[in-house]
Formats: sequence, structure tokens, C-alpha cells
Amino acid sequence: MYAVIETGGKQYRVQPGDIIRVERLAGEPGDKIEFDRVLLVADKKKTHIGTPHVEGGRVAAQVTSHGRAPKIEVVKFRRRKNSRTRTGHRQHWTELEIKDIQV
Repeated sequence: MYAVIETGGKQYRVQPGDIIRVERLAGEPGDKIEFDRVLLVADKKKTHIGTPHVEGGRVAAQVTSHGRAPKIEVVKFRRRKNSRTRTGHRQHWTELEIKDIQV
């Protein structure tokens, strides 16, 4: 059984036991989180497709850790203008372990 969930403006295909990294979510390690924005749930017999979300679809997950991605450097350079800009960015993430999928 697997499901497609939406969080942080992105979609993730998950199944029980998966460990995924998503945009930073509130909660401490060990907390349980439920996603109700389930777009699709499929098992061997039947597929439930939402319009846009599956009615009664829930995915339960547990927060395992928080962290930050490696630094990305952004450099903007305009030739002949003596204009240079250099910035950096580190994205925050939350690591989740998928526990259960319900329809």
C-alpha cells in the first residue's frame, strides 16, 4: 500500500516504513503528525484518487529529527556594471518515519 501526500508545496509518494525529509514542520522528535492532504491511496486491489483530496484519507508519521541542508551559494554577476551579489541559503528540514496509511 502506498499514498501520495502533499506538504510544503511538494508531493511525496510514501508507504509504511519509509523515512522522508520534508520542509520544516512544527514538533519535537518523537511527536506524531497526521497528514490529511492525501491525493492518492493505492493497494493491490483498489486505487482511491482524490478530487483534489481523498475523503477520509490519513497518513500517520512520527518526527525523527530536524536539520538543515548543505549551504547553497547564489552569485549574481552583471558584466561591465561592477555589480556583484553573493548570498547563501540553508533549507530547514524535518525527517519523518511513515507509520500508517488509512482510507
